[in-house]
Amino acid sequence: MDTPLAIFSGTSNPALARAIAEEYGTSLGDVTIKKFSDGEQYVKYEQSIRGEDIFVIQSTPPPGDNIIELLLLLDAAKRASVKRVTAVIPYFGYARQDRKDQPRVSIGSKLMANLLVQAGADRILTMDLHAAQIQGFFDIPLDHLYASRAFIDYFTSNPIDNLVVVAPDVGSLKMARAYSKKLDATLAFIDKRRPKANESEIMNLIGEVEGKNVLIVDDLIDTAGTLTNAASALKERGALSIKAICTHPILSGPAFQRIEDSPIDELLVTDTVQLRQPSDKIKVLSVANIFAEAIQRIHTNDTISALFDN
Repeated sequence: MDTPLAIFSGTSNPALARAIAEEYGTSLGDVTIKKFSDGEQYVKYEQSIRGEDIFVIQSTPPPGDNIIELLLLLDAAKRASVKRVTAVIPYFGYARQDRKDQPRVSIGSKLMANLLVQAGADRILTMDLHAAQIQGFFDIPLDHLYASRAFIDYFTSNPIDNLVVVAPDVGSLKMARAYSKKLDATLAFIDKRRPKANESEIMNLIGEVEGKNVLIVDDLIDTAGTLTNAASALKERGALSIKAICTHPILSGPAFQRIEDSPIDELLVTDTVQLRQPSDKIKVLSVANIFAEAIQRIHTNDTISALFDN
């Protein structure tokens, strides 16, 4: 395209935004983001973006402040007469509120989709939505990337013998099956019951893990209750070693301590969310190259289906 391209970042994950821009071969655009003394947010693009194709990178945790910041960035871009603005949301945090599963609750992900469209987003680029059907909540194009490419490349270079891939709940089973196929591993999953939000109880293990090396796969880890309960159950059933992977390391509340106290040997995560603190058990893989390639293909109107292969 002859249209100039610019990449901007919100404040939620500037390290990933800089890495994406570097992978693309450019630098981040100049934007001012600040708060007034009462907490009200303010944004201003410090360079002309008239007629440009711009990409605004912003994950949502903590969900309130960062989603408002993203909405303001989108609105400011449209009022500055951009040609197209794509909201790059590495982690879309409202994806767990994707349905009305009990009376008198909000469908938060649909509400956020409406707000993003009304604020001026022409396109959405995101990764590993917690519920894939959320793509249908948007009335604009949405490109859904997968972090599996980064994890598969890692385990191809660092293979694990006698491997079984484990889904920590039924919702992760489809993802686990894909990993087991790619890594030529067997498959198991854990049937759990969740008494209430952010609490889980291990129920039954379906599959064989005794004498095997285990890889637990999930899309996000919040309080790490599901993950660590699963790891303990697998160790009790004879697993030799336990590794885990997840795309979005939310890791709130007691998550870090739970992981430290668990039988998990290593947790691999991506940089869609910045870690709140370092941990000897946690290794971060960057997905900046995946996003940079997707941005390039969107800008030039090329297909990005090759990025969905994993």
